[in-house]
Amino acid sequence: MSRPIRTITAAAAALLLATACNSASTGGEAGGGDKGGGSVRGVTDDSVKVGGIVSMTTASGYSKKDTDLGAKARFDRANAEGGVHGRKIDYLGAEDDGQDPGKNLAAARELVQREQVFAISPMSSVTFSGADFLQKQKVPTFGWGTIPPFCGPTYMYGFGGCMVPMPGGTITQSWPEGLKKVMGGAKGKSVAILANDNDAGTFAIRTYEQSFAAAGYEVTYAKSTVPATSVPSDWSAYTKEILRSDGGKAPDAVVSVMQTPYNIGLFTAVKRAGFKGVITDPTDYDPGLLAKSATKKALDGVHVLLSFQPFEQDTADMRQFKKDIRKAAGKDVPLNMHMMTGYMSADLFLAVAEKAGKDLTVDSFQNAADGYSDTGTMVGDRKLREGQKESFGCGALVQLENGKYKVSSPFKCYEPIPFK
Repeated sequence: MSRPIRTITAAAAALLLATACNSASTGGEAGGGDKGGGSVRGVTDDSVKVGGIVSMTTASGYSKKDTDLGAKARFDRANAEGGVHGRKIDYLGAEDDGQDPGKNLAAARELVQREQVFAISPMSSVTFSGADFLQKQKVPTFGWGTIPPFCGPTYMYGFGGCMVPMPGGTITQSWPEGLKKVMGGAKGKSVAILANDNDAGTFAIRTYEQSFAAAGYEVTYAKSTVPATSVPSDWSAYTKEILRSDGGKAPDAVVSVMQTPYNIGLFTAVKRAGFKGVITDPTDYDPGLLAKSATKKALDGVHVLLSFQPFEQDTADMRQFKKDIRKAAGKDVPLNMHMMTGYMSADLFLAVAEKAGKDLTVDSFQNAADGYSDTGTMVGDRKLREGQKESFGCGALVQLENGKYKVSSPFKCYEPIPFK
């Protein structure tokens, strides 16, 4: 069960933020991975303590709370099978950072300094202000590598690799290449890309502008201008620019790199303006969204990018995933991508911990991560440490049609391109 972050007074919070950079950079905090005297933070003879950080509540109403359920489902199965080298996973649940930088850092400190966790898995938020602290404290951290901290730092691991690389890394081509099947190729096709005006949005625009252009599309519009703090009530300024971006006419595809509340507003607006082309995003794969008729209507026809096997794909791994989720939830529940985020974050942690062997320390864990690889997982072929500078390059597209998702471009791995 998830536990709320402890209440922090305004004065304490201010002090926390003021001293965060200095204390993290000096490494003078309690903890710090392997301790003296043979003890290891969060590791006993029969358990390994793990916690998560997830945006369960946000100002926009968007929630990733099911990430916690996904992690629990995978850890529960590992424990039922005997744990890792005889140690059960003591999963504390996820702290809610409210998608707030101060709370994200506070959650990281809480889990490491008070709870003494060995690892953070999952970490799922668009803000990751706790990254420097966790890196300095040598805390293996697992999540979806859609934000820069998962691209480079030695203790950060994206379950699908690094999805937003820094220069010198690579970009996965699963989105533009997958859309070729939907659009009949890229030749002569134009796309407009829109994102929020935050760090994640800026990285997304920089990444996907290169990605779509390299795949042969003409990128007629690419801006991160939508306020990240609140969903616009009037989308006309954005739709006007987008629908005239291709030499005064609409592009062939509208690409949104935003969360569901924003997508609902944008997609409703472009449809009302008469847009008949392809609409696509990497967010709205969630049957729970279909409960409201307005949401269902706004998302109808949208092609959603996945970096994992679609739930509609019948494989042994997918059947196991569904069984594990059902057992952890105690009932049948609608599946969503957040569950997969938690599940695969936990799965990669478990795989590396298994390779580390019985003598589990931060050093042995890191050594196990060096050169780790496996094939045929629900996120494709995993390979470390390459995954800290490039994605595993695999993806699929599903389309919402008449209230149901269907595979519009099958799960496949594509050759990445250099990120400039």
